[in-house]
Amino acid sequence: MDHAATRETALARIAAAQDLGALEALRVEFLGKQGSISGLMKTLGAMSPDERQAKAPQIQALRESVSDALTAAKDALEGAALEAQLARETIDLSLPAPDAPRGTIHPVSQVMDELAEIFADMGFAVATGPEIEDDWHNFTALNMPDNHPARAMHDTFYFPNEMASGGRKMLLRTHTSPVQIRAMIAGGAPIRIIAPGRVYRSDSDATHTPMFHQVEGLVIDKGITLGHLKWTLETFLKAYFEREDIVLRLRPSYFPFTEPSVEVDVGFALVNGKRVLGGSGDAPDHGWMELLGSGMVNRKVIAAGGLDPDEWQGFAFGVGVDRLAMLKYGMDDLRAFFDGDVRWLAHYGFSPLDVPTLSAGVGARA
Repeated sequence: MDHAATRETALARIAAAQDLGALEALRVEFLGKQGSISGLMKTLGAMSPDERQAKAPQIQALRESVSDALTAAKDALEGAALEAQLARETIDLSLPAPDAPRGTIHPVSQVMDELAEIFADMGFAVATGPEIEDDWHNFTALNMPDNHPARAMHDTFYFPNEMASGGRKMLLRTHTSPVQIRAMIAGGAPIRIIAPGRVYRSDSDATHTPMFHQVEGLVIDKGITLGHLKWTLETFLKAYFEREDIVLRLRPSYFPFTEPSVEVDVGFALVNGKRVLGGSGDAPDHGWMELLGSGMVNRKVIAAGGLDPDEWQGFAFGVGVDRLAMLKYGMDDLRAFFDGDVRWLAHYGFSPLDVPTLSAGVGARA
């Protein structure tokens, strides 16, 4: 076989290939398992040593020439195809951007960020804990032993006994108060934290859902009084609702983890049939709205956190994040928070760029 003539013919056909499909067919014809040049390579095994020494370099050179030509032709065709695609697919950057679905920040996430910003300015850190909790942290350490009637205040989701940890029942936490215990045990005192997160209770209607969001605050230090609690809550609510006329009323109440315990009411006015927080509830067309629970941390809770209640005092408070969002942004059905309706999210959602800051106003809407 005239290897030079075969090489010239192969290179000419490769150069004449018009597309990648034709080029692939030539590759198979020459270098495939049944290809002509591959067949020549197979004949080397039947040759004598002298014939192999003479023929092998020629066949190998033929194979390399054809392979190099195929690679070069493929690169050229792919480059031409890319250039044609780039010339065809142009974008006029001066045209308005097309309308496209845009995500929004859920009001609960937004309010969580607002709370973190407000309390950070007052020196509070954000603490977190497990949502699957044991009954010691969730109840017992908070002054609610097994036979305590306060346990009936919580409709608790318990896990099967097989999930018990160290003899303790496991459950979905009913409040974020267990984070207070874990924070005291882990960090000691003084301490100043908020504990936002999801909590779970078996309840469902327009103002209650089985899963909701709560934020609790805890301050443990020396010489803490109820006056510190009242100032903290007033400062927080004025910053959150962005009103200076927020008026609080503290009423005696009962919570097992605080003593004394107080319910906190906020004055509101009726505006177009809706309650708008602000002003004294004793004025005409005004009233009082119960907003959150609070009190001085019970001595037994401080002791459960590994601290000496004769040395350390503190206050705690808790409020529903979902309720704060409803009051501030005019929502009237808690269940809509969890429906995932894109129309609701488009109306009440926030722009990802609307980051709460105290200087710009934590509730600034985009």
